[in-house]
Amino acid sequence: MRSFRFIFASSLLLAFVTLAVPASAFAQVAVAIIVAPPALPVYEQPVCVGPGYIWTPGYWAWGDDDYFWVPGTWVLAPVGLLWTPGYWAWSDGDGAFLWNAGYWGPEVGFYGGVVYGFGYTGVGYEGGYWTNGAFFYNSSVNNITNVTTITNVYNKTVVNNVTETNVSYNGGAGGTTAKPTAKEQAAAHQPHTAPTAAQKQHEQTAKTNPALSTSQNHGKPPVAATQKPAQFSGSGVVAAKTAAPYHPTSAPGAKPGGAVPRAVTGNKPPANETSKPAPTPKPETPRPATNKPSPSETPKPAPPPKAKPEPPANQQSKPPSKAPRKTEPPPKEQQKEKEKEKPKPPQSP
Repeated sequence: MRSFRFIFASSLLLAFVTLAVPASAFAQVAVAIIVAPPALPVYEQPVCVGPGYIWTPGYWAWGDDDYFWVPGTWVLAPVGLLWTPGYWAWSDGDGAFLWNAGYWGPEVGFYGGVVYGFGYTGVGYEGGYWTNGAFFYNSSVNNITNVTTITNVYNKTVVNNVTETNVSYNGGAGGTTAKPTAKEQAAAHQPHTAPTAAQKQHEQTAKTNPALSTSQNHGKPPVAATQKPAQFSGSGVVAAKTAAPYHPTSAPGAKPGGAVPRAVTGNKPPANETSKPAPTPKPETPRPATNKPSPSETPKPAPPPKAKPEPPANQQSKPPSKAPRKTEPPPKEQQKEKEKEKPKPPQSP
């Protein structure tokens, strides 16, 4: 168990990509893995539940760190619709196996040429057809022998090529070489319906069952098929009869280092690349409309007004003088002036 997980942890990486597509283009939920899925196990089909149920074959899905088996089961089908199984396909451009999810539609589309058996021969579906809201079963590929409520039955011989080494993927080394036919290409453009709630629950239940993981069953699941979705014990449960030994190894042509390619719909880095966090940008200092200091700057007090220098003592301003006074002569001068003003006595002859 531990060594198996180590092989996966050191040799592969996982990238989940959920594509946002309209119902008419449903089914491209991709999982990129560089390790090929195991071969399909050989098992018997449980007895059909009743009218309106269509067989959905088992398949290998990807879990947390390895593949796990989703048992085949009978599903109450949307009236008038047929099931196109999902399949793994090798992508040269991505260097990995991509999962193409199954869907319901008026016609069976391309499923990689994978021979799932029970009417799924790799091309189309030979297990039955709809007429006037009722499904007619081909008894040569469906186990309906003990179902008394199913009356719409016919028999058409179908060659079943399921073997112990039945390949479970398209393309790449050892995969099927099938290409979509013109009919299958037309079916791809028809309105599609997602798997039912019972199918989703069925896959989730299988994922939580450790016994269905390849790390424990090595490609031969103890529950290969069930009569009802999410019922993995009791009557109606079938174990795998045979299966090819599974040895998880990187597929030929896989990119060095086990790197998963960039996401199908985006430029996400491979999972083995350690992304460096982008540098945190420095907050810009807001520029105020007026010349006010920014919040990060401490406002400085305005400098005091400069005092005018005092003039020298000899140039200090004197208070303005009043009107000039008349200058009085000194006392002696005043006496002389008075003596001049006195009349002189007449001189004698």
